[in-house]
Amino acid sequence: MLTDPQLRNKINTIWDKLWSGGLSNPLDAIEQLSYLLFLKRLDEAEDNREKVARMRHQDYTPQIPEEMRWRKFSKLKGDEMLDQMRNKVFPWFKTLTHADSSFTRYMATAEFKINKPSLLVEAVNLIDDLNISAQNQDVQGDLYEYLLSKLDTAGTNGQFRTPRHIIRMIVKMVDPKKHERIGDLAAGTCGFLVNAYQHILEQNTSDDLLEYDEAGEVHGATGDQLSDEEHAFLQAKALRGFDSDSGMTMLRIGSMNLMLHGIQNPQFFYTDSLSKAFTESRTFDVLLMNPPFKGAVDKGDVNPDLPSNVKKTELLFVHLMLRTLENGGRAGVIVPDGVLFGSSKAHQALRKALVDEHRLEGVVSMPGGVFKPYAGVSTAALFFTKGGKTDRVWYYDMAHDGFSLDDKRVPTPNQNDIPDILEAWANRKNPEYQQQRQVKAEQLREQLTPLKKERLEHQRLLNRLQFESVLAPEGDETTRAALEKAQQELAELEAKIAPLAPVYDQLRRQFWVEKDQIAGNKYDMSASRYRQRETDGQYHESPATTLERLRQLDEVMNAEMGELLQQLRREVPA
Repeated sequence: MLTDPQLRNKINTIWDKLWSGGLSNPLDAIEQLSYLLFLKRLDEAEDNREKVARMRHQDYTPQIPEEMRWRKFSKLKGDEMLDQMRNKVFPWFKTLTHADSSFTRYMATAEFKINKPSLLVEAVNLIDDLNISAQNQDVQGDLYEYLLSKLDTAGTNGQFRTPRHIIRMIVKMVDPKKHERIGDLAAGTCGFLVNAYQHILEQNTSDDLLEYDEAGEVHGATGDQLSDEEHAFLQAKALRGFDSDSGMTMLRIGSMNLMLHGIQNPQFFYTDSLSKAFTESRTFDVLLMNPPFKGAVDKGDVNPDLPSNVKKTELLFVHLMLRTLENGGRAGVIVPDGVLFGSSKAHQALRKALVDEHRLEGVVSMPGGVFKPYAGVSTAALFFTKGGKTDRVWYYDMAHDGFSLDDKRVPTPNQNDIPDILEAWANRKNPEYQQQRQVKAEQLREQLTPLKKERLEHQRLLNRLQFESVLAPEGDETTRAALEKAQQELAELEAKIAPLAPVYDQLRRQFWVEKDQIAGNKYDMSASRYRQRETDGQYHESPATTLERLRQLDEVMNAEMGELLQQLRREVPA
């Protein structure tokens, strides 16, 4: 997460300049900015190589032609700079990586769309001001992630990112390894692949090099414990993504996202993975995905290996994952809640297959606001292994993801279930941990039960005193004092309950469900069906009490009306 407000402000300024300069499509703006950021980084990398050579008293042969370097063309006047960029720098830039790289393949049709000399000069100057060379690899990646977050407001383009903290949670739970083939069959901006790469680096970096920020994100993950062969595998073969963006913009952006995070030979290709053209089978050890929901399907082009009676993309993609996973392969996938409880034959057949023919490991039910501001749909993350046997399923009913669940999505660090989810998942097969969790929950329940009972009595007392205060004569200090005392005591009780109740509630969000129980409910996998909930007692005035108080109020009202009538008769004689 980009935490430096100055860097965020500078990116916002560049964004605003591009927007006002004619690049009103967020995808275009991100694409053009990506090109410039790349060129700046290439120039600084060349400076570093030259500096190292001088320190070693070695001759240095430049890898970038002088006229293509940022330091050269960024000093030109507006018209000259634009001409140099269009006719020399950009054509050269498009041929940078290996021929088999997705970057090279999809840059072939790329266009440089900044057409105003003054706009190019402003953008170049603002990027210079970012001082990228002073930032580490993590911050450079964060800059790009922040840029991609601008897509969140671009609903008309149909391109949305999975929130980064949700991606990170799923990646940690699936735990991809350095030797595994990792894929995303609907990769978008390649967030899952980027985070899988960073996770592997973190797991293979010396502890003394790692640092963690307040958001739990790692810095300093270099992968220093990886061999040269393992690094080469990660760079060119471990990570593969696919997307059906025929315009190629997302394919270029995704490829550059991978490169900006350190993957120099990205493998992210154009393919409708649900189509007949996509024939891969048992080619991945790990799949990490958030496939499109309710997308349009070309019925005539759906791969015949997929169920012919299934029309919903969210169901088809899970079937596709089962086909493309190697036996024993693991998956983490986000699905709409309807996949868990839908009553159609297609829904039930998929759930039955996951439970009966494979090992459904876990279900994390997520609140509806996770994908706001552009979607309010409730979702869940499914974790499964191809093949094996399901005996029971681990569940977590998430209530908070660390951000408000409204359109603003402001951070709420004190309301975040994700750290608990990761800890509980990692220890789900540890009997001692599970026992400790149950003991702690029982201890909290024993503390909370009398407090909640006392709160209920105080609510009853407060209800009575509030009514009596209405009837009390003016200046009655006894009733007022009793009411204030009751209000204070209730506030003190609430203060005792407040720190205990959320912890107790969170401890009970993790639970297990036996396979037979799921099968007996038509393979319904929704968390709400199986989680045992405790509702706090609420004071409700009895009907008899309500009627009695209405009678008393009626008597008081009649008495006051009688007094008022007598007063009027005295003032106005008949």
